[in-house]
Formats: sequence, structure tokens, C-alpha cells
Amino acid sequence: MIVVVDYGVNNLRSVVRALAAGGHAAELTSDPARVRQATRLLVPGVGNFGQAARNLATSGLDDAIRTVAGAGRPVMGICLGLQLFFPSSEEAPGVNGLGLLPGTVRRFRVDLPIPHVGWAEVQLTPDGARHPMLGPLFQGELRHFYHVHSFHPADLPPGVALATADYGGPFPTLVGRNNVVGAQFHPEKSQRAGIDLLARFVAWQP
Repeated sequence: MIVVVDYGVNNLRSVVRALAAGGHAAELTSDPARVRQATRLLVPGVGNFGQAARNLATSGLDDAIRTVAGAGRPVMGICLGLQLFFPSSEEAPGVNGLGLLPGTVRRFRVDLPIPHVGWAEVQLTPDGARHPMLGPLFQGELRHFYHVHSFHPADLPPGVALATADYGGPFPTLVGRNNVVGAQFHPEKSQRAGIDLLARFVAWQP
């Protein structure tokens, strides 16, 4: 059962539709019990890190997501959902994230307009090229994905950054460890490249 977590933020049903476009039915739910039953779990989202983290905590969805991740089942975060996988974010000092990935989330420090909005070329790191979900998707080629964000993963230990994009300098835009992966961009807004990425997630066996 593919589950998309509904924790009161925007851009959730579009992920369900993008999965359906690739032939994969998914259930959108805010019920922690249903989340715990997921065989594959997606945590999308657009919004504020602090409010989203509080929504997860007050609903019990935070522990449900950790349960699925701890069981070794595939878990994917998208945009804000990915950022919530880290312990903290500069967007909401003192608010705890899920702690599924090591590192933090930082605001862009560039002489360019923020947020970063638009298509960006995504290039796998050596770790990403070896990743069983991502390597077959890229096959040594660059792909473009649609980004809308002011914050991005940072301070990552070796092996966690799986792909980078550039906005006044390189930043991690695909990250992961073990059965957890995350995209800073929006697959559901990235046309065929995004549908293909979600299909790879559905097929992925960590």
C-alpha cells in the first residue's frame, strides 16, 4: 500500500495524481494507523517547517512516519517533506524535525532572488550514481526538475548527498540514506522526469 501523508499542508493531491499518471494508486491519509500500515510512504509538502513539524507532532503522524522508516520500508520526502526529515531548520529555530537523516536545513545565501523558482539541471553524485533507485533513472545523463524553495539540505555527512543542482552555487537536491530518500524539487511538477522518478521509488527495494 502506497501512502501519502496528509498533515495539513499544501500540494498533496498533486503527488497522488502524479503517482496515478505512472499507473500507481496511492492513499492520502491523516490517520497515523493507516500510515503505519504503508508498504511505501511519501511525505510531500509546501509551507513552513515549524508549523508542519507541529502538525506532525500533535497528530501523532511523526511517530507513525518514524515507525515506517524504522521498519526498513521505503520512505520519500518531497520539498518541505524532505526538510522535515532533518533534525532542524533555520526556518524554525528550536523546532524539532523527524531526525530521519543527518544534517540540517539552511536558507540560501546567494546574490539571487529567493525563493529559487524554476527548472534546474540535476546531476547525480558518485553516491547517487550507485544508488539502486536513482542510477537506473539517470543512466549517466542529466535531468531537469522543477524547484520552488528558499531552504535546502546542508551540513550533510559523506554519502547522504545523492544529487546536486546549482543556484548561485551547488546545493544538495536529492539526498538519502538506507531506505529513506528525499527530493528538494517537486517531481509532481516536473512532467515526465518527475513521473519517472516516482515510478522508480515505487519499484525501489532498499
